[in-house]
Amino acid sequence: MPSIGFRGNSHFLFQELNSDAIAAHVEGWIRKHGLAAVVGNSATDRNRTATAAVLSPIDTARAKLGAAVARGDQESLASALEDGFAAGMTLNEAKELIGQLYAYCGFPRALNAAATLMKVAKKHADAGNPIPKGASPGAMPGGSSLEFGTVNQTRLCGAPVKGPLFDFHPQLDQYLKAHLFGDIFARDNVSWRVRELVTVAALAARPETAPQCASHVRVARLNGVTPAETDAVLALVHFQTPATPPPPGWSVFPVGKPNTAYAKYFIGRSFLAPVSTEQVGVFAVTFEPGCRNNWHIHHSSKGGGQILICTAGEGYYQEWGKPAVRMKPGDRVNIPAGVKHWHGAAPDSWFQHLAVEVPGEGGCTEWLEPVDDAAYLKAAE
Repeated sequence: MPSIGFRGNSHFLFQELNSDAIAAHVEGWIRKHGLAAVVGNSATDRNRTATAAVLSPIDTARAKLGAAVARGDQESLASALEDGFAAGMTLNEAKELIGQLYAYCGFPRALNAAATLMKVAKKHADAGNPIPKGASPGAMPGGSSLEFGTVNQTRLCGAPVKGPLFDFHPQLDQYLKAHLFGDIFARDNVSWRVRELVTVAALAARPETAPQCASHVRVARLNGVTPAETDAVLALVHFQTPATPPPPGWSVFPVGKPNTAYAKYFIGRSFLAPVSTEQVGVFAVTFEPGCRNNWHIHHSSKGGGQILICTAGEGYYQEWGKPAVRMKPGDRVNIPAGVKHWHGAAPDSWFQHLAVEVPGEGGCTEWLEPVDDAAYLKAAE
């Protein structure tokens, strides 16, 4: 059964009718007997279940707050604030987090978010249910912001932060050390753990900040956010992220129809357009930004395997135990039968490839575990 690890007969629906019919029958029996939670409907279901199980209600609200501020989504921010206050977030914590995020999201978004917070706080006060103020920050450490900010940055990151970029642009290096890690991170009424959790959520919400998100995932894990919690934050934010359709003329091949029959094997949305179903199967597979399929293996007793040819956008291909390979239009990957692998879009780009089925005997596809967000972001570094 595909969604719990059974093998199907191929990558695509028209060759997998028998196994899908069997899978549907068995899954129906499981759901009828109250075991649907064991199966799940898709990789998205598994991510949402994992998020609910791992993150506390207040951490879930914090992650939603970070993502909403980064996107400039005031309606979602108001909802996240209400969830946070219900879970014990104080007014001063909310102010601190929004104030901090100006350094990651820009002043306009932070100012808009502060206005939303002010409206939510006024609503509570007018209803006679004011939000608890919470702790104020203590006194700043001795010395200059640059001095104690450099110490904070080194402690947060586990080592001094330096490199060619900061040598080239020392002004930004000073701002990071003195202002972000000095003036902001020295405010001690919100822990570094919470600050980093919210930072990861905010950076995950913007595809262009994927490299910084990957760096902050590592920093968060050095400061009390567990790997399971960072994975849950990334899954939560990714689930909420809408994708802008690719522009007209983006590819010479059509985007196709939603790949609903195989959605259970993908994180994010994919689309399928048959190019040839005679002689050799050729399909245009399109992935929205951040979308990827599960680890899987194309089995064959003789011959078989698959060829991928990138036709538009940018994405990745990775074999088990090897670094990911970035794919751009014109790039080709030959996948022998029996090789465990995954492929999908870059965080900031739609991705399309032709999938060419290599003729073989006894072919089937074994679908395996999802590529979690931490592993995906490592591939995107």
